Amino acid sequence: MSDKMKWILENIKILSPHEKATLAHCLISSLDDTNEAHVDEAWVQIAERRFAQLESGTVQPVSWEEIKLKLNREL
Repeated sequence: MSDKMKWILENIKILSPHEKATLAHCLISSLDDTNEAHVDEAWVQIAERRFAQLESGTVQPVSWEEIKLKLNREL
């Protein structure tokens, strides 16, 4: 473990809860987000495929109201 890391771990105790939360957020945000790009691309592909299905009439749209009614009936 590097000296910098030891220093951080020793001094983290004196941070306020808000400061610790901010630090945690910064650390998580700094992680490699290349997987996020793959997720975004996957969502684009799904959306394009679903749009093509709607345009071709392969699937029929369902309103949010219909979905809620169906869910309430099943519960």
